[in-house]
Amino acid sequence: MTLTIYGCYRSRATRNVWLANELGLAFVHVPVIQAYRLPDPSAPDAPLHTRSPDFLKVNPNGHIPSIDDDGFKLHESLAINFYLARKHGGPLAPADAQEEGLAVMWSLWAATECETHALNIQYHMAAYPPEKRKPELAEAALAALPAPFAVLDGVLAQGGGFVMGGRFTVADINVAEIIRYARPATALFEAAPHVKAWLEACHARPAFKAMWQARDAEAA
Repeated sequence: MTLTIYGCYRSRATRNVWLANELGLAFVHVPVIQAYRLPDPSAPDAPLHTRSPDFLKVNPNGHIPSIDDDGFKLHESLAINFYLARKHGGPLAPADAQEEGLAVMWSLWAATECETHALNIQYHMAAYPPEKRKPELAEAALAALPAPFAVLDGVLAQGGGFVMGGRFTVADINVAEIIRYARPATALFEAAPHVKAWLEACHARPAFKAMWQARDAEAA
């Protein structure tokens, strides 16, 4: 039985690697870079990328991450995490139908309510060079995120520091990997102390640290 994770660490593949680490899963990592990051994706010496014919055989959509679990191919990082958690069970997986509903709800909530704004903060406040930043996108994100951060702060306060189930689960991984994009906006976290403490606790986990170490070792 072989699990293969396709994608680079500077992508949403980090969600899947983090969970695989938490579950203690052995896996093969196949680096696949986004085609838009390459000066010439069609160059003969271009690395494996999202428009490479070999990768399109894995995921015809041309996006990362994807997995191949002993012949079973699956795409979309959140779906991959729910699949791995259900297959391998344990405390990280939803314990029943209600928990599964909550895990899916909070994961999709983070993706729809927070992710675009959080990415705009990451890119337009920190990651992009100053000449590429669009301050209006960062300002719009800073105006939009306090409300969902307050919602998450309340949930974490009531849930003992976890998104659902009173314990660390796949839902925490899925949500944390979105919320971390907003870290350059420190004021957001100061105004939501439970979110700040929760994200710090998530990032202190050995499985996250192992993933992040691999990410740091990857070429930018």
